[in-house]
Amino acid sequence: MALDTIEAADQLLGEGDIPPVHEVNAQARSPFLLTSDHYGRILPRALGDLGVTEAELTRHIAWDIGIAGVADRLAEMLDAHLIAQRYSRLVIDCNRPPAAVSSIPVISEATAIPGNEGISERERAARCREIFEPYHRRIDAAINRRLHDKRPTVLVSLHSFTPVYAGIARPWHIGTLYNRDTVLPRLLLKHLRRESDLVVGDNEPYAVSDLTDYTIPVHGEARGLVNTGIEIRQDLIADQSGQQQWAERLAGILAEIELELSAERLLD
Repeated sequence: MALDTIEAADQLLGEGDIPPVHEVNAQARSPFLLTSDHYGRILPRALGDLGVTEAELTRHIAWDIGIAGVADRLAEMLDAHLIAQRYSRLVIDCNRPPAAVSSIPVISEATAIPGNEGISERERAARCREIFEPYHRRIDAAINRRLHDKRPTVLVSLHSFTPVYAGIARPWHIGTLYNRDTVLPRLLLKHLRRESDLVVGDNEPYAVSDLTDYTIPVHGEARGLVNTGIEIRQDLIADQSGQQQWAERLAGILAEIELELSAERLLD
């Protein structure tokens, strides 16, 4: 088989497919670097619908509902750099180690993903090479540039969560996620808990770990950055009004936290 034929056979993204990385404010001056691993729900044309109905593809199993609107607005309000990933987590989950079983799920919650069953190692590699790796290379490059320029960098990984999972209701409106570094989560919890209308989760509804997460362990903890994950409940940000309100709320809180981090000399 000719080399160009092999390369064509291994190619996932082609004509009509958009690049995996979405960016806002690449030259922004804020110390906050925002990421969104599950920003979009696009499927590569070559994969069709993965054997999943359109109704399922609009659910939380395919993306983090509402977080795109919050992330874009928050980046603008803070003048912060946002790096986000446009393809559905059902193609490859960009917040999972590629070797994890959940990286390319054959079932998500109770929904089978037929297009992910029995795929070859070459198909897995193509998804990683063309979607996962460009996204994480861009985050890595942005951090490298900021550190080279001696610019303070605080990593905030933005997510949303479903109000009910596996039949169990989740009471939290927002949660902070972390593992080894508690500096930013501690401050975030303090500010959020001052707002009497909020039920705030401390490492809820998820906790960060090396086995189940990628962005915070690799780009935050391993690089020695102050970091946190933020999870917002999806019913609160399902429409533009909710997205605007939560972006405004977070922008105000993060602006205050920036001052506190600076006072504690954690932005030096």
